[in-house]
Amino acid sequence: MTQKSAWRILLAFASTVLVAARASAELLQPVVGVGWTNSWVREWRSDVPGLCITDSRVQVSDSLTKVVRRWTWTGDRPIEQVTLCVRYHVAGDSASLKPFIPGVLLYGNPSNKGRTDGRVPVFAGESGEFAIFEEHRIPMPFALLENARTGGYAALHVLPSPVRGARRDDLWWSLGVEVVEGGTDIVMMSGPVGYNRRRSVVKALQSGAMAYDDAYMTLQPGQTVEKTFWVETGKASDEAFGFERALDTSLDLFKPYFAERFASFGEIVKSKRDFAVTRWIEGPMPGACGFAKYDLNAQWRHVVIGWCGCAATCAYALPVLDFAPGDWDKAQRSLDFLCDAFGDKIAPTGGVFDVTFDMNTGRTWPGDPVSCGQGLYSIVKAIRFAEKKSGGRLNATKWRAFAVKAADAMSREVLRGDWREPDSNGPGFEVAPLVEASELLGRRDFLAAAEKMAAAFERRYFGYEHVYWGGTLDASCEDKEGAYAAFQGYEALLRHAVKTGDTAAEKRYARLARHAMNIMLSYTMVWDATYPPGRLSDHAFKSTGWTVVSAQNQHLDAFGVLTTPEIWRMGEYLGDERLKRLASVMYRSCFQLADAMGSQGEQIQQTNFAQHGDMSDVRKLRGGYAERWTVFWLTAHFLNAAAQFKEMGVEL
Repeated sequence: MTQKSAWRILLAFASTVLVAARASAELLQPVVGVGWTNSWVREWRSDVPGLCITDSRVQVSDSLTKVVRRWTWTGDRPIEQVTLCVRYHVAGDSASLKPFIPGVLLYGNPSNKGRTDGRVPVFAGESGEFAIFEEHRIPMPFALLENARTGGYAALHVLPSPVRGARRDDLWWSLGVEVVEGGTDIVMMSGPVGYNRRRSVVKALQSGAMAYDDAYMTLQPGQTVEKTFWVETGKASDEAFGFERALDTSLDLFKPYFAERFASFGEIVKSKRDFAVTRWIEGPMPGACGFAKYDLNAQWRHVVIGWCGCAATCAYALPVLDFAPGDWDKAQRSLDFLCDAFGDKIAPTGGVFDVTFDMNTGRTWPGDPVSCGQGLYSIVKAIRFAEKKSGGRLNATKWRAFAVKAADAMSREVLRGDWREPDSNGPGFEVAPLVEASELLGRRDFLAAAEKMAAAFERRYFGYEHVYWGGTLDASCEDKEGAYAAFQGYEALLRHAVKTGDTAAEKRYARLARHAMNIMLSYTMVWDATYPPGRLSDHAFKSTGWTVVSAQNQHLDAFGVLTTPEIWRMGEYLGDERLKRLASVMYRSCFQLADAMGSQGEQIQQTNFAQHGDMSDVRKLRGGYAERWTVFWLTAHFLNAAAQFKEMGVEL
């Protein structure tokens, strides 16, 4: 080795040491937990003799720093009951520091303020509060604190990993926030979790928590542990909240765009169409027909508009996809029947109508704005295709009469002077069909109602005090479907503004659509979790592209498939190829668990949460899924999105 080479190596080593020292001194003070008492770390220490802690640091950009922290135990005996920890301190008034942990704790879940029963995690920045969760629970693995007063934010992005030498089976690192003196820390630890002032518990059930004790590790002599993470800092602006910038960073770090490893778009669409026709039922009452919500061997023979049934979807999707002549007949007959069965069930004010028909008894049940909005949107799209693109093969007379009656009642309710703005975002599903019905049917009042409702959601949700919630089942928590309802509506208004050349409206709705889309996308997995032995590992299941349901229901599902056309169109509008590639992955990944007949269940248990099966012990939860819950929306959403893509000229 030459003297010059030796000096280069020495200088490089010195530079690394200096960078590591700066990282520890300026950003991330080392702290180690020793011992375990009363279900938590007994003592935190800044120095443990024999435990060497170093950081290597790379400045990725002005706002992003990559850090690899290394812990090496140099003692000659194992050291037990250890908790490794990374803390990033954010100074300020903790009540103004809003935490954003994707899919779990969105700005502290403000719609649940005051609730500490464990059903939904909450965080208000009060003294003694903490919210720390398993990494495999977090779809975009970062935790962020955003100052609602100044807009300044800091985020800790992590490379999720399990813990070697853990006391518990399947222990992973954890990530969250904790109020401390002078501000709030973003915290990453080798296992301990808790929320709502309860230590060593996980959000395991719809109704609450389960114990998750002994979340510590043992370090063996000579063992080295490394943890990779990124520190991001910046400031919110008119163009993007802090969480939106962190979301962009997460996409860039994990690059969740490898769609080719999944089934092709054509294979998926054919499989789902073939399965759809297996749900076709008729009678016994004259004219009764449609697509059943449940398997045909179930005790219920229900045809349902919207939500879990989505029976109106096929009247739009099947003719567009055009697999067989008989599909057109099924589209015509099924939607004619729905319009006949429910046409006189439309409330004169509000526009809510019955949505469930029992094929055995003829009994009907009322719907809600979610199902009615979703159903009306399918009907309006079916009318548009029938009248403009079907070449006279479809007769939309009954469909048009139903749509006019329902949209008229919905719009008159919203346009009333004493209309009460909704707390839940469920009625947001009415916005897009009203926009499209306005264009199709020439009714300016339909558009005015959509704009009025959108303005109400803008006032409520475009900020820090509320997050889109109440879309479907989870009417008292922040959820993905609530965000999608807003995104769908804003995106429809954006397209209308572009068509009409209204540049002011275009700018406004583009920003609102992007905000709602980003909230919705924060529920999307951008990485592949690994699983203990079980059904998900049996299938070599890849979680990228699936979406967490809500702060209450912490499993994955395939609902995100329905959102992919709007995501693609936003990618086109914004010139962002990442969104188009992500839409492709979301659509194709969510077909993974379909069987040979095209049927699939949902409720993917990527984390310690379950709704079905043996829920007596948290160790039995992760790694399974509820295959028996095969309601028709799982098929209808694939077909709905596929038909939109076909009309757009896109094959994913």
